[in-house]
Parts: sequence; structure tokens; C-alpha cells
Amino acid sequence: MYLKLIKKIMSVKIRLQRHGKKGKPFYWIVAADARSKRDGKFLEKIGTYNPNTNPATIDLNLDGAVQWLHNGAQPTDTARAILSYKGALLKHHLDGGVRKGALTQEQADAKLAAWLESKAGKVDAKKAGLSKADADAKAKALKAEKEANEKRIAAQAEAAKAAEAVVEEEVEAPADAEAAVEETPAVEENNEETEA
Repeated sequence: MYLKLIKKIMSVKIRLQRHGKKGKPFYWIVAADARSKRDGKFLEKIGTYNPNTNPATIDLNLDGAVQWLHNGAQPTDTARAILSYKGALLKHHLDGGVRKGALTQEQADAKLAAWLESKAGKVDAKKAGLSKADADAKAKALKAEKEANEKRIAAQAEAAKAAEAVVEEEVEAPADAEAAVEETPAVEENNEETEA
């Protein structure tokens, strides 16, 4: 009764209501009067949508959303995409076929269950692909880090060898300098004797 009264009095939209903090949005999926503010009054909370995760986390009351669609609520573009993704629009469509007599309720339920199962398989495959890609990226980063560490260690070893070579040259150079100093006075003495 209440929903029929609402349908006659006002136009209802299924839309997103923003919550969360700056840069980290979190949305409620609500049925609200089309004239109300985006984050204002709503008639019923149907679900939640979190775009911060990959894939996005959607929690939807499927029966509640379909009931609002049956009563004439119009989803916004984003809400329509979410409802389609979760199967609410398909269920609404199949319920229309049951009302017209094109198929039975059991056939409609079977079609919806098959579609939901295939959709869940696709989502699971995407999650597996993302986790595999994440693991591959971590392995690649670890390999690159090991190579960088090996290069750094090799460079330090070369620097240490070069420093040892310099120290050895410095030790040999003073010994040669002392020998040169000792030879120089002897040469001078020989020069003095020749002059006398």
C-alpha cells in the first residue's frame, strides 16, 4: 500500500548516495524521491557500493531492488550499471515474462541462477588474474632488487680492491723515495771530490 501511494505521489529514483571520506568514496544504493538532494532523505537503502577495491565491492538486496523496479523506480546511469551487474535488471525482465505467461517461475529462477553462476565465475577469474598479476609483479620487483644488490656488492668489492692497490703503491713509493734520498748525497760528494 505504502509503495503504491509513493508511486502515485512522487517519482522515485534508484541512485547512489555518497559517503566515506575525501578521496575514498563509499556509496549507498538508495531509492529516493527524485526531488531530494543527493545525500539527503531516502526511502530505502538497497545496498552498498565500494569502488576502492579491485574489483569493486557491491552488496545489493536483489529482491528489494527488483521490488522498486516493479513499482516504477528509475535508476540513474551508474545505478543501472550496478543493477545490471548484480542481475536485478535481468530478474525484473524475467518477472515481466512470468507475468505475461511467456515462461514459468521455475524457468525464470533457473535462468537467473545460471546467469548468476556464470557471472560469479567471471568475477572469480578476474580476482585470480589480479592476484596472479600481483604475485608476478612482486616476484619481478624482488628479482630486480636482488640484481641491484649484487651490482652494489660487486661495486663495493671493486672499490675495496682499488683502495688496497692504492695503499700498496703508497707503501712501495716511500721505500723508493728513501733509496733516492740516500743516493743523492753520495752523488754530491763525488761532485765535490772532482772539483777539488
